[in-house]
Amino acid sequence: MTAGTQTDPDFAFAGLATPEVQATEAIRALAAAPDPLGALAALEGTWKGHGFNAIWRPHNPAGQDRFLELNMTDETLVFTRINGPIPNRGLLMPDIEMFGLTYMQQISETSTGAGLHIEPGIWASVPATSDPSERASVVRMASIPHGTTILAQGVAQVLQGGPQNIPNNNILPFFFGTPTPANSDFNTVAQTFTELNLSQPTQFRFVAPGVTQAIVQNPNSVLQAALKSSLQGTTMKNRTFLNVATNDSIIKAGGGTANTAFLASSNTPPAGNATATHAQATFWIETIAGTGGQPDRHQLQYTQLVMLDFNDIHWPHVTVGTLVKQ
Repeated sequence: MTAGTQTDPDFAFAGLATPEVQATEAIRALAAAPDPLGALAALEGTWKGHGFNAIWRPHNPAGQDRFLELNMTDETLVFTRINGPIPNRGLLMPDIEMFGLTYMQQISETSTGAGLHIEPGIWASVPATSDPSERASVVRMASIPHGTTILAQGVAQVLQGGPQNIPNNNILPFFFGTPTPANSDFNTVAQTFTELNLSQPTQFRFVAPGVTQAIVQNPNSVLQAALKSSLQGTTMKNRTFLNVATNDSIIKAGGGTANTAFLASSNTPPAGNATATHAQATFWIETIAGTGGQPDRHQLQYTQLVMLDFNDIHWPHVTVGTLVKQ
């Protein structure tokens, strides 16, 4: 499986001095400085690995409103540096320059090879600003061909040692106006949404080979197991932590999702065919010490939640992956 990004190797932004300063001169001036990508520099390159995808899909025609798809996945994720500073003109405050990478994500079903997802986008570092008053941040700008775009903002940290604690999560649906279910609510929720119980036959669920009840109850268990396996006989030297969301839980201005008319326009029932209302994701870029004279290994793990709304219910769409730098 291959994936690529779009910019030509010789493309470069000239930065805020455009057009007086040539792009090549701007790049040369940056060469001796610390990497302007900051924590995002650890993403650059090609990553390949495996994971898990769980999605509640609207179901039409009759029978019931939803279908639960559970996939084991193969993934390629390619990050390419954007040459030069990305200029942002200011009015309420002086201009800023961002730095970033383009990326292409490609995910397929492991057992069948069927394509599940592609996502072109950009990660960028944003300096601290005075208007709006925000600390230095990172932003992920993603385009999903099913008809949704997301702009998720957040923070980056580079931490020594490890490993990190990967929390448990769930895919439990919940009705509008009710609290988000806790992980411990699984058995109770499964009495209403019976597709969650793999021992109960149903025509409204696809279960790929390798999917277990434990994975359905906690998709992050796939990450937890992969992390434990990768640390057998060795240690984690450091990790870069990226946490982004489309709502204002981290960065207070901007961000959000946008959906095509097909996904979002209907008000009867509320929330259209399947509106993506918000997204949040955590990425860990891990340096694992090499053993037996082998070089260090770089591993990327992530967990992502996209909330899909249809028929008065919030339906969690969860994707996780563990990828190794090639």
